[in-house]
Amino acid sequence: MAVKTRAAMLSEDEHSIRALDQERVQALRQGSTSWRKRLALLLTLIGPGILVMIADNDAGGVVTYAQTGAMYGIGFFVPALILGGLIAFSVQEMTVRLGAVTRRGHAEMIWGRYGPFWGWFSLVDLVAANVLTLITEFIGITVGMSVFGVPPIFSLGGALTLDAAILLFLRYYAWERVSLWIALGNLVFVPLCLMAHPQWGAVAGALGHWTIPGGFQAAFLFVVLANFGTTIAPWMLFFQQSSVVDKGLMVADVRQGQWDTAIGTLAMVVVAIAIVVMTGTLLHGHGGAGQDRIAGIIGTIGRRLGSTGQDLFALGLVEAGTIATIALTASTSWAMGEAFHWPKSINLPVRQAWKFYLPGILGAAMAAGVVMIPHAPLGFLNLTVQVVASIFMPAALLFLLLLLNDREIMGRYVNRPWQNAVALAIVGLLVVLNGLYGISVMFPGGW
Repeated sequence: MAVKTRAAMLSEDEHSIRALDQERVQALRQGSTSWRKRLALLLTLIGPGILVMIADNDAGGVVTYAQTGAMYGIGFFVPALILGGLIAFSVQEMTVRLGAVTRRGHAEMIWGRYGPFWGWFSLVDLVAANVLTLITEFIGITVGMSVFGVPPIFSLGGALTLDAAILLFLRYYAWERVSLWIALGNLVFVPLCLMAHPQWGAVAGALGHWTIPGGFQAAFLFVVLANFGTTIAPWMLFFQQSSVVDKGLMVADVRQGQWDTAIGTLAMVVVAIAIVVMTGTLLHGHGGAGQDRIAGIIGTIGRRLGSTGQDLFALGLVEAGTIATIALTASTSWAMGEAFHWPKSINLPVRQAWKFYLPGILGAAMAAGVVMIPHAPLGFLNLTVQVVASIFMPAALLFLLLLLNDREIMGRYVNRPWQNAVALAIVGLLVVLNGLYGISVMFPGGW
């Protein structure tokens, strides 16, 4: 009799746990086709799409949107954020199909189809970008908690403990549901926007008069790249595809996965616009030093909206950093597990799959350690991380496109011609923006 390897036994454990979830889904599909059954099925299957999009409105994203509104107002960026949402949905919908059809994570697919060189290339990019992004998440958490008088060491300790506890002690379904409840806090920026009493006529007018404030200056293009970098980032591809696989979604679930992603996209865009409109109303054109820095932004919100507004913004910043930390930590663990054929499921207990959990926790701890360095430049570091994400994104998208057009693995679910056209247009847009930014740095006098 053949002796099963430890990896094979762990794989059986993963599949047996997922099978229980799939049995519940199958029971919802059978029998009555009432709207209640369809709604119950959707509520069971949603998760990866909402989480990836809300986590994309991370602490770095909140700071980027706040800085954007403070520096440039709403004229250009309200329609730009809507465009960014459409781009994000187009990209992330592809990861749903890829994960459901192949039942493999993104890192596993790249290593399997394109070999170790490109596997290492994508993995190193992902892990480095994740650690850099986690730094901004922890800075956002410490800045937000400082409003309530909490010292950074306690903020960091609490954030790390929560992140590790959720990852280590909850199986996938519970991990996802707890994360969704945390993600719900991202909506706090909507009432904050209403408290600012924006001129809705000006917001609507921005959709019909898309103007570029100040022309193609290096600083403006830097902010544009940062906004696109916080809207679509490489970690999102790895996270959602691995999450789809770990959740156990199958080909029959693709439609619900697309709805899940659409709901998350809508929430992401609404929150991003709310932040830009709020800071554009409260800060843009009103003068004051340091309004492009998060401390200055929080202080101005406190003066204009009172302590309630300041506290709500601080809590939103903490929530945004927390949900993104959870997602980034999981994406690192999933990618490392897939690349090196380690256990790769949140469904597995720590004692069986410690190799899976360790990389994510270590990456988060490393980022938290960097945050303890005094006088970390939040504003500059935050925008730089988003720009780095936008620079890495074209290569990540090309890998995704190659996989989605591989009929051997995708069958009839390969990309349609119009989907390829949209994806190539997105790659082209990012390449052009990166090129324009490079030229503007070389010729800073403007065009």
